[in-house]
Amino acid sequence: MLMAHPAVLCDLIEEYETLRLLHAESGTEQARQRMDDVAYTLCVSTGTRDIQTALVAGRHRLPGARATDDSLLPV
Repeated sequence: MLMAHPAVLCDLIEEYETLRLLHAESGTEQARQRMDDVAYTLCVSTGTRDIQTALVAGRHRLPGARATDDSLLPV
């Protein structure tokens, strides 16, 4: 599987989090579509099927992430 560059993952994660904080899911059609597009791209880039897993996987691939750190995983 091709791996996205950490800089790309960082940008995607930041954009998704910003859209989420701005409540894009309940905003305009354009904002919702952009949020969906970013979520899809994150899933494809991390080889996952849902946004929460994609965010965890993406964060683990960023510089400085500890390979054994599972604190982001839900219990």
